[in-house]
Amino acid sequence: MSKGNTGGEPMVRFDNVQKSYDGETLVVKNLNLDIAKGEFVTMLGPSGSGKTTTLMMLAGFEPATNGEIYLNGRPINNVPPHKRGIGMVFQNYALFPHMSVAENLAFPLSVRGMSKAEQEERVKKVLEMVELPQMGGRRPAQLSGGQQQRVAVARALVFEPDLVLMDEPLGALDKQLREQMQYEIKHIHQSLGVTVVYVTHDQSEALTMSDRVAVFEDGIIQQLSTPEELYERPQNSFVAQFIGENNKLRGTVQDIGRDHIATIKLDSGDMVKALAVNVKGKGERTLLSIRPERVTIAPKKGKNTIVLPGRVEELIYLGDHIRTRMSVAGHPDFIVKVPNNAGHHQLKEGQSADVGWQAEDCRALDDMAA
Repeated sequence: MSKGNTGGEPMVRFDNVQKSYDGETLVVKNLNLDIAKGEFVTMLGPSGSGKTTTLMMLAGFEPATNGEIYLNGRPINNVPPHKRGIGMVFQNYALFPHMSVAENLAFPLSVRGMSKAEQEERVKKVLEMVELPQMGGRRPAQLSGGQQQRVAVARALVFEPDLVLMDEPLGALDKQLREQMQYEIKHIHQSLGVTVVYVTHDQSEALTMSDRVAVFEDGIIQQLSTPEELYERPQNSFVAQFIGENNKLRGTVQDIGRDHIATIKLDSGDMVKALAVNVKGKGERTLLSIRPERVTIAPKKGKNTIVLPGRVEELIYLGDHIRTRMSVAGHPDFIVKVPNNAGHHQLKEGQSADVGWQAEDCRALDDMAA
C-alpha cells in the first residue's frame, strides 16, 4: 500500500520514482505516493531507508533516476529547486550568521523582488507566529537552539509557500524542547493549512504530528497510514517492530478460521489464537506481535482470551506504570505494562503469574527470520 486516498488532484505525486546513486543499487524503489493539499505527511524510517533521498528529490536537490514527480499536477523533475516555490527547514537551521534574524527572514523575500515595506510586514507577521516578536535585531548566535529553530521555521514560511519540507528539524534539540516544538509546528500547520512533508527517524515525533505516516525500509513504503492505524494495525513485522514496543512470539500456523482468527502452535508448544494479518495458511511460520499495554496479569478468562503461565523476572517502577519483565512461553523478556493503580503493587520478582490478552489484539505477521 503506498498511494494515499486523497480525493481530487494531489498537491504532490510520486509516480514510479526510482533513485540510484551508482546505477545499480536502488535507494528508492518504484515509489508511488500522493500527498493532498494541507496534509502533514511524515516519512519515517531507519537510516538508509530512502526517506531523506525521497525528500531531496521533491526539493530538487537530487534528481530522480526514473519516474516523475508532480507538484500541483505539473511535472517538476526538470524544475530547479529555487523555482519550485517550496519552503525548507533543516536540522542545522542553515541561518546566515552575519545577518540579523529579520535579515535572514527577509532574504527569501528580497530574492523574489518584494518591496521593502512588504518584506517588513511579512517578517513582523512570521516573528509573531513563532512567538519571537522582539528578536528581529539579534544575530542567530545570540539565540538558543530552540529560538534558532523557530527562526528556521519562520524563514520557510515567510514567502507563504504551499509546501514546506522539513528534514529532521528537531534532531539537535533536547527532549523537552523537542516535544514543545513538535506541538508548535503542528499548530502552525493547522492554522496556516500549509502542506508539510516531514522526515524523521523518531517514531513518537511521527505519531504526534502527522495526518499520515509513510514507513520506509529498503527504499519501499512498508505502510502508509494514520498514526492510530499504524500503531494499532501494523501490516507486517517490520512496521510492528519499528513502531512502538512489541512482544514477539514465534510459531507455526495450524489453522485460519473464517473470522480470520488463526490457531498458532508456539515454539514453546503452547497453543494460542491470533488475528491473521500477514499469514496465508497452515504450516506457515509466523511472528506474533502483542503490545505490552494489551497484556494483563491474572486475566479473567473469556471466549477469545489467551492465557499463558508466566514468571515475574523484574519490576521497574516508572511512575504511571510498572514495567514488568516476565518469562512467558520460553521468552525471558516478555513485557507487561501494569498500570500503577490499587491492587497491583503486590507483584514480586520470582513469583508465578498468568498473563492474558484478547486474540484480536495479537497479530500474526510474517516471520522476518523465517
